Amino acid sequence: MTALTLSTAGAATLRADALVVGVAKGPKGPVVAPGAEAVDNAYDGKLAAVLDALGASGAEGETTKLPAPDGLKVPVVLAVGLGPVPGDEESYDEEALRRAAGAAARALHGSKKAAFALPLEDASAVTAVAEGALLGAYAFTAYQGGEKKGAKNGGPKLPLAEVALLGAKPRDKEHKAAAERAVVVASEVNTARDLINTPPNDLTPASFASIASATGKEHGMKVQILDEKALVKGGYGGIMGVGKGSENPPRLVKIAYTHPDAEKHLAFVGKGITYDSGGISLKPAGHNETMKCDMSGAAAVFAAVVAVARLGLAVNVTGWLALAENMPSGSATRPGDVLRMYSGKTVEVLNTDAEGRLVLADALTKASEENPDAIVDVATLTGAMVLALGNRTFGVMANDDAFRTSVHEIAEEVGEASWPMPLPADLRKGMDSPTADIANMGERMGGGLVAGLFLQEFIGQGITWAHLDIAGPAFHEGAPYGYTPKGGTGSAVRTLVRLAERTATGDLG
Repeated sequence: MTALTLSTAGAATLRADALVVGVAKGPKGPVVAPGAEAVDNAYDGKLAAVLDALGASGAEGETTKLPAPDGLKVPVVLAVGLGPVPGDEESYDEEALRRAAGAAARALHGSKKAAFALPLEDASAVTAVAEGALLGAYAFTAYQGGEKKGAKNGGPKLPLAEVALLGAKPRDKEHKAAAERAVVVASEVNTARDLINTPPNDLTPASFASIASATGKEHGMKVQILDEKALVKGGYGGIMGVGKGSENPPRLVKIAYTHPDAEKHLAFVGKGITYDSGGISLKPAGHNETMKCDMSGAAAVFAAVVAVARLGLAVNVTGWLALAENMPSGSATRPGDVLRMYSGKTVEVLNTDAEGRLVLADALTKASEENPDAIVDVATLTGAMVLALGNRTFGVMANDDAFRTSVHEIAEEVGEASWPMPLPADLRKGMDSPTADIANMGERMGGGLVAGLFLQEFIGQGITWAHLDIAGPAFHEGAPYGYTPKGGTGSAVRTLVRLAERTATGDLG
């Protein structure tokens, strides 16, 4: 992963491959942002004019490379847009800083070291810039170039190797803590991205479980893996029902972090369909190619629990990874089959492509047995949520309005777009089954909410619960932007980590 250093060196004296400065969008053209004063002086106070002449406006995410003038120890200056100039007595928005740092880091792929001279008014800004740069520097190259690593050797460009934050003080406790947190969080978001991007022939339920086991033990966590025999014996009809059509059998993984001073316990549950063909209800052509991403919820849960452990937060967190591969075969679950779930409830399967809710139902029931203070599940659950909220926003449902509001606000705080969604009781009737206790499908309209209502049936009595449907933002198929790459994004990791932080400090509204 890209290295991060804090530096008190001046922008004019630090040696690097490039120097990143911020430029904002003013009413009459680009405006040089704080932190770049020495660079502006090197251009005789005309940096904004030069950028304006080149067509730069300061718009968010815009990058412009300039040859460095005499007086700087770098060959290249990279100006990155921060968006509108803040109003009087306002600071640059943290998400704007995060995205700008990410765009700059992406533009500098192939470089060894870049100095970032962006506005750093406080420790929160240090966190934002550091996170953005480390997330923006991400690249998934494991299957490219063979042994030829780096563009000079005929392989892909490697990510920016080192980020130096100018103006961040290495001896300042707050700055140091902010940087250390950013390194941990970005590292684990990138871990989730790696898992999501790994081809499904290499990331099976068993191999994912092995990765979780090795990593969990590395960080002092207890890991328990239920294989297909244990799942059958334990009565996990949902997970087995989804996974029995595949040659790669399912797994349920429990990864538990505990802290001696913890007063609260959170359970995170992730949908981990390592490949989703739709099963017997086969997906149509054009909808299969990205279905390796259907384990993004489990990747987010796994990464978040590891981040919590690395940060040493005073909260107990248990992650549940419901892992299966949904394939059609002679042994696969058929539409019309009835599954007996771990909870004892029976489910009529009307559509085998509505499989995520089946594996989650078993995991949610199991998580409820430990009576945590709250359960949050994360899943690429429904295309309906994408239709409702688009590709960049996840939906938040809950059985408690205050908790739903808190999760939504936390997500917005860390820069993950979300929106609170209802669980209308009238939609529950659509899942009534003449054969079983409930069907896995209901009304087509409001399908994302129907899925949430289904999951709610498997939450233990009196337990606070939220459901994050990340079907839109989990996998980005378009051009990269800000710190968001093409492919797996690691959506919801930062939200879960901040939720754990808030819970640990008792600062959860």
